[in-house]
Amino acid sequence: MRTGIVELPLHYGPCPSWLFKRMVELSRAIIEAIVYEFGRDEVLTRFSDPYWFQSFGCLLGFDWHSSGLTTTVCGAIKEALRGTERELGIYVAGGKGKTSRKTPQEIEFYGEKYSISQTENLIYASKMSAKVDNTALQDGFQIYHHTFIFTKEGKWVVIQQGLNQKIGLARRYHWLSTKVDNFINEPENAICCDWTGSVLNLVAKESDQTRKTSVKLLTKNFKEFLKDLEKVKILKMPRRHDILPIDFDFKKLEKIFWNIHEYGPKNFQEILEIKGVGPKTIRTLSLVSEIIYGAKPSYEDPVRYSFAHGGKDGVPYPVNKKAYDRSIEVLKRAIQKAKIGRYEKINLLKNLSLLNI
Repeated sequence: MRTGIVELPLHYGPCPSWLFKRMVELSRAIIEAIVYEFGRDEVLTRFSDPYWFQSFGCLLGFDWHSSGLTTTVCGAIKEALRGTERELGIYVAGGKGKTSRKTPQEIEFYGEKYSISQTENLIYASKMSAKVDNTALQDGFQIYHHTFIFTKEGKWVVIQQGLNQKIGLARRYHWLSTKVDNFINEPENAICCDWTGSVLNLVAKESDQTRKTSVKLLTKNFKEFLKDLEKVKILKMPRRHDILPIDFDFKKLEKIFWNIHEYGPKNFQEILEIKGVGPKTIRTLSLVSEIIYGAKPSYEDPVRYSFAHGGKDGVPYPVNKKAYDRSIEVLKRAIQKAKIGRYEKINLLKNLSLLNI
């Protein structure tokens, strides 16, 4: 499931090369320290935590609250781990814009090079996490950044970000494989922001009936569903959300629905898997399910809190000293371990040199 959501104001412009170079070096030292101290799985767990990731970005010296923190930090992580894959057993695929669409090919590349047997499952996880946050959760943010980090054991974490230019915000989503039972039922928890808009959330538990009705419409009741589409065209939409018939090209949608029907999905997740199924397809299914069959989906934004450790004035809650101290301790131990590791390597090289090896 998603382990958190956080929003950041949109900032544009490149990261200075002098800063990015240092971000790469420090990222590598800290990640190596965590692997040697706690193991590979802990690296994934840390990156799945939006609080920790935000603190990590601050530690690297990047703008603490800008959208660029996500893309630049992920870029630094990818560059930092380049060449360490065999030693650490951690691989990074994806990135921003066009690079994000190369994620499946990069996963396959690492799979072949390092004999990873679960590449099909990894590619599926990458595609579905993006599809869910872009299609099943319609919160006004278009995914434009997708970083997929995985281990040789087949565990993974997703850090992806969506864009909403109208309000000048980006929204970041974190996923962790060890908390995923399936991709369509209730993200575990989330973090909040100052803005929420009109949201259609079909991965909420309250949307379970809508998901089931959608599958039934496209399989057992398909002919009736096509007739219901005609009814939707003339219905007056409720004001509480912005799904309007004018948004839909019904002829194009009908072709997509026929494709889904012929595919014969067994559940809502299989509907999302089908190529060509996008936000409008899902909105139409949701609309018919609600208006015609009374299966109401959730319109609650899964966003909760925007502060990592609370605030000194008690807003949104008093400072969580335990969590605060843990963050400091983790960073101190990681950096100290990295320094010790480098010192030991230097001494080893000196000893080998003395032995003329």
